[in-house]
Amino acid sequence: MFGKKKEKPKIDKEQLELIQNAQRRVRQKKRLYRHFVVFLFGSILLIVANLVLKIGSEIKVFNQEWFITAIAIWIVILLYHIFNVFVTNRFMGKEWETKQLDKLVSEQKIRIEEIKAELRKEAPHIAESEVYNEDLQLKKKETVSELTIIAAAGENDAIGKDNKLVWNLSDDMQRFKDLTSGHHIIMGRKTFESFPKPLPNRVHVVISRQENYQVPDGVIKVSSLEEGIKIAKNDPQPFIIGGGEIYEHAMDYASKIELTRVHANFEADTFFPKIDPNIWKETDNTFHKKDSNHEFEFSFITYERIN
Repeated sequence: MFGKKKEKPKIDKEQLELIQNAQRRVRQKKRLYRHFVVFLFGSILLIVANLVLKIGSEIKVFNQEWFITAIAIWIVILLYHIFNVFVTNRFMGKEWETKQLDKLVSEQKIRIEEIKAELRKEAPHIAESEVYNEDLQLKKKETVSELTIIAAAGENDAIGKDNKLVWNLSDDMQRFKDLTSGHHIIMGRKTFESFPKPLPNRVHVVISRQENYQVPDGVIKVSSLEEGIKIAKNDPQPFIIGGGEIYEHAMDYASKIELTRVHANFEADTFFPKIDPNIWKETDNTFHKKDSNHEFEFSFITYERIN
């Protein structure tokens, strides 16, 4: 159509670099060719000037006619020019520098990943390490804003034996009900099986690797803690309620711990993980004496993650 501009042919970056490199090499070879031609004619003129015209015939350099020394020096300069065109500029020019830089950057990236892997393998207990927590923090952002662990544990961190609690504290049970009602409660299979029936007004998320494990209607079965957390991502306050292995795994994801510390030691086969004071800060502590309804003294303690 009249007035329509012709589209300019598009050349990608790699093609443009190849063309520019080819043009640069052509210019280098042209300069070398001119140098060679000048050398041939210049050498002839020097020979004629000395042998025919007798210019400087009495001048000797290193016991040689001066034109021989001049031509020898010129040959060295020409050889250097040839070396520069066919070796230095070809293998160590801009293109070579770019390739070497890309290679070094690639090697550094590989080394960084190796160092990260070594740190994860050799020092997984360093919770404050940015390298160790990098992937974990990304997973947290994809899941929920606040995940809370709720548990009751003795002074020796005992939480149960034969899949049962080893105490009966009515205030603790009431606190558990008040905190978890209306929320998702995430648990392992054995913890779920310790209930006579699903607890009312809560969404049960049960972790089990058994493919054929059957759960009642309304109960959600998942194969991992991470999957369970994702299921509860729209709940502003989901809870992890046990058992021991689930608590251990959840310590990396939780932002709060609601712990009932029972002030006695108990024989048990399941234990709560140690709370690292470098990671967790105690923000609340309410002590309860034992009475007719409570066989043991206990405290309601809240911990919040420092980092």
